[in-house]
Amino acid sequence: MPITLSILAITCIVSFVAFSNPRLMNDLILWPPAISRQREYHRLVTYGLVHADFGHLLFNMITLFFFGRVMEGFYASQLGTFGFALFYIGGLVVSILPTYLKNRGNSSYRSLGASGAVSAVLFGFVLLAPWSKIIVFVLPMPAIVYAVLYTGYSIYMDRRGQGSVNHSAHLWGAAYGVVFTLLVNPRVLPHFLGALLQPGF
Repeated sequence: MPITLSILAITCIVSFVAFSNPRLMNDLILWPPAISRQREYHRLVTYGLVHADFGHLLFNMITLFFFGRVMEGFYASQLGTFGFALFYIGGLVVSILPTYLKNRGNSSYRSLGASGAVSAVLFGFVLLAPWSKIIVFVLPMPAIVYAVLYTGYSIYMDRRGQGSVNHSAHLWGAAYGVVFTLLVNPRVLPHFLGALLQPGF
């Protein structure tokens, strides 16, 4: 089974079980004191296996399904069969680290969901095919336009500091997706810049 589908299946199964199993949810969610005091470092990854509700899970998994398959092929060609799994797990860890460090003494803080890693996948895809058409809330738009809007919105909401969505993880995940992809294959940058000069939608 492709890595993308394996990640998708595992995440869906664990999330569905956790919806009705508070103990499992509490064991996997990012709760900073459990890491800083009890050294439960697995939470830096397992928080991405649980979601707040079905809509949260559905949005992340649809995005992963469409863009993960392309990025899996890219990373398999660069790093081998499990290259995409390495990239995805790295996205989970890197995207949540700033949040963990900021809240490591906050016993009331919790975070969950695969959004940071999914952002990494999406922004890695944008480097490879910036003018590809994607559908956002039934509206078609180029991937690069969505990336700009997504980044601006996340920065704005993160600075407002309101709501329960971890916009910081979205931003760090996006940055990780860009940086890691360029480190793996620096030729992606001239490809991206050249593609920007030849818009097509």
